[in-house]
Amino acid sequence: MNPASVEPFHAISISRLAHRLEGEGRSIIHMEFGQPSTGAPPRAIAAAHHWLDAEPGGYVEHSRLCERIARLYADRHGLSIDPARILLTCGASPALVLALSALFSPGDRIAFVRPGYVAYRNTVSALDRVPVEIAADASTRFQLAASHLDALEEAPAGLILASPANPTGTMIPAEGLAAIAAAAKRRGIRIISDEIYHGLSYVGPAHSMLEFDPDAIIINSFSKYFSMAGWRLGWIVAPPGTSELLRAYIGNLFLTPPSLAQHAALVAMDETDVLEGYHETYRRNRALLLEALPQMGLARIAPPDGAFYIWADVSALTNDSMDFCRRLLVDTGVTIAPGVDFDPVEGHRFIRFSFAVSTAQTEDAIDRFGSWLAQQRA
Repeated sequence: MNPASVEPFHAISISRLAHRLEGEGRSIIHMEFGQPSTGAPPRAIAAAHHWLDAEPGGYVEHSRLCERIARLYADRHGLSIDPARILLTCGASPALVLALSALFSPGDRIAFVRPGYVAYRNTVSALDRVPVEIAADASTRFQLAASHLDALEEAPAGLILASPANPTGTMIPAEGLAAIAAAAKRRGIRIISDEIYHGLSYVGPAHSMLEFDPDAIIINSFSKYFSMAGWRLGWIVAPPGTSELLRAYIGNLFLTPPSLAQHAALVAMDETDVLEGYHETYRRNRALLLEALPQMGLARIAPPDGAFYIWADVSALTNDSMDFCRRLLVDTGVTIAPGVDFDPVEGHRFIRFSFAVSTAQTEDAIDRFGSWLAQQRA
């Protein structure tokens, strides 16, 4: 591996500057990271307090949580998943490392769409797999399509896809997922489906790739819909026949996720009213931004179907999204992510807003951003 092939996560440097300014007393609105500003549901936190006193914790994977996750697939997707295929991880990021390490070999080519989550490219590179970026644009709402796979001269060993996606929030409809699954099967491509934003949808429910490809590798997390980013808990649905191999990797690389987080997550999964309340806040924030941004001259956006992001073309204002985000932060306190994290080719002219904040903060950010843009143009 060439260490230089792993690029920095530029939004982290923006965030560091934001926290430094916040420490100096500045009013900062954090829209740079894809993390809910809410905490875990109150009953989940209460359960954690109970278990802090009730047991010392340890290296354990709670079977009741795996069974509850299996029931989630039955409820959401009508799928019957053996709980033994559900392996708990310390978040979705280790789950991606696990899938790439155990089920692919060094030198294997792994494809994913661009723009896409920064860690796909960097994790693939760090593990000596070869990243294959598939450029997408507004014609497919920045999403992967089966035609992209058909057009590849050499079939990759693996494909990472996400629906809803980061940074765009766009989703692939059922027929699109079915077509991708069929194209991947024809060309012998193994699918990793990143489904961490499932539950956060504004246009109807998201479909799991398992509905179309029973051999897909599924990654999910408690960080987004369940509002438990700091608890570092996720899971992987192992393809049939791979559970023991993946368990061996987990045991050696990661041991187990925190037992306290597992107790809290089991409770959080049944806190539907609270979680849907969070979801409704994101829905309001999305509507506010979709109304306000075009009025500010930022009309070239793909309205998000899910997650909590807006991917906006700012080429009329800048050719340097990193500098744009830095100036916006220093001048207004609004912190957003530069597009270069998600697209190293075209991202210099895009920015990403995360609207996983309160509605009051969203309204404040719109006011600050709008005034700042007016000053820039003047």
